[in-house]
Amino acid sequence: MEWMALLVAGVFEWGWPVGLKLGWSPSGAHWGWLAFAALSMGASGALLLIAQRQIAMGTAYAVWTGIGAVGTFVLGILLFGEAATIERFFCVALIVAGIVGLKIASK
Repeated sequence: MEWMALLVAGVFEWGWPVGLKLGWSPSGAHWGWLAFAALSMGASGALLLIAQRQIAMGTAYAVWTGIGAVGTFVLGILLFGEAATIERFFCVALIVAGIVGLKIASK
């Protein structure tokens, strides 16, 4: 249950950077996207709270931010045309290895 909450919390972490990116443009604020970002932040934090009841805080936080980082990396490439270089993918693979390692090493 707690690991599932942590996974979903990590997915909600994708929402707020996307919402913030789309929430402001040269023409001004886009309140729907900013609200989406705020809701994503709240949901992500609430699920992290649930996850930390059984998962060590350091592990939960590292996995949470790692899922968020990897997800936003992929979304940046897919949605915003960000660079998809081998160097960037290698670094993200290191993050994924850390997430998997923390899951394996947790009690």
